[in-house]
Amino acid sequence: MNTLVALAPVVVFLAALSLMDTFRLVRPAAITGAIVYGAVVAVAALAFNEWLIRSLHISPILVRRLIAPVAEETAKALLVFALIATARTAFLVDAAVQGFAIGAGFALVENVWYLGSLADTSVVLWIVRGFGTAILQGATTTIVAIVSRALVDRHADRVALACLPGLIAAIVLHAAFNANVLPPVAQMLVLLITLPLLVVFAFERSERATREWVGAGLDLDLALHELMQSGDFAFTRFGRYLDELRARLPGPVVADMFCLLQLDLELSIQAKAVLMAREAGLELPPSPDVEAALDERRFLKESIGVAGLLALQPLQVTSDRDVWHQHVLRGQKGNHRAREPQSKSNAL
Repeated sequence: MNTLVALAPVVVFLAALSLMDTFRLVRPAAITGAIVYGAVVAVAALAFNEWLIRSLHISPILVRRLIAPVAEETAKALLVFALIATARTAFLVDAAVQGFAIGAGFALVENVWYLGSLADTSVVLWIVRGFGTAILQGATTTIVAIVSRALVDRHADRVALACLPGLIAAIVLHAAFNANVLPPVAQMLVLLITLPLLVVFAFERSERATREWVGAGLDLDLALHELMQSGDFAFTRFGRYLDELRARLPGPVVADMFCLLQLDLELSIQAKAVLMAREAGLELPPSPDVEAALDERRFLKESIGVAGLLALQPLQVTSDRDVWHQHVLRGQKGNHRAREPQSKSNAL
């Protein structure tokens, strides 16, 4: 019974978050990886805290109330920051799920350690630990993920600074919890009330943003892709801008720019189709052309060069989240062998 109440709540909550992800933005492998990372961080944190107390003779109270919250939250948040910086999260939902998965891995290891080391077998203690401390570890990392993802959406050019407020909030919450500002049972109840409200709010906003990105974005992508295939493209803002670049850049580079714009649109359309199918409860089979398309994209970017990519920025035809759609498509592809890059288009 102690083991059940100590471990089950965080697992059930993580499962509930995953089920709420109607677009299935986070794949099972990503959740597993986040759990494993959190577990490794927990082992390292427990060893670090023991070393501080036994070897450096630092007061356990100081470790518990100050050092542990800073060290543990920072270590857990590192993976969140990496996922955001590498565009592996795009919405509040996938950030929240992966953030809680990291905290879940940490909480599971921590409570297993306490189950083996504490002599107190009171069920009340393990209810507090299972519904309080364990959920706290997931809640704080979820807060880091949600706040960081939201701020990065607004300040994409200052990712490092945008990630700090969430981390500070998590550290303060963790330190306050460890300082027993409220009685343990009261802290547990506050956590169980506020965390679901925060998650529901984040999921509601994220679901709305996802539907907007998928629905309206797909319509725009299709219209622009059709325009690029027509003879009227040369008379659009995009066509005129590319024509002006001929005077400053070699013709083959400008041709590669056109190909890259077209390829980004095609990948964006594929990714949005995948998410629409997932929302409907379907899983599309992986496209055998995804690997070749991603290889071609990499080839085109290298061919265009840094200066050409900078010149191409005013023609950004997809949103900031469309870097993430490549990860969606990589999750779809099977074990297809990579093909050689496609030949360049002669459309210009």
